[in-house]
Amino acid sequence: MIYEIAQLTIKEGEEAAFEAGARKAVPLFQRAKGCHGMRVERSIETPSAYTLIVTWETVEDHMVHFRNSADFQEWRGLVGGTFAAPPQVHHTSVAFVGF
Repeated sequence: MIYEIAQLTIKEGEEAAFEAGARKAVPLFQRAKGCHGMRVERSIETPSAYTLIVTWETVEDHMVHFRNSADFQEWRGLVGGTFAAPPQVHHTSVAFVGF
């Protein structure tokens, strides 16, 4: 299991539009090959900063299967206009769990 971590900076005043678009996109992720879930977190200190966390079976499921799909294009159409800067994306895996 791997995690896609995307740091998103949203244009000031577009936060509600971003959140609405992200909610509409949930089915796109639900049907994506290898996707096990997604969530969006909002920064308390910087309300225009969000973190998208998507759980994938493999990096290939994200970078090849989803990124090359019509659903990815739809996702970007739903939220891309709210981005103040390009998303910063990286992948992680669990090294250990403390409790």
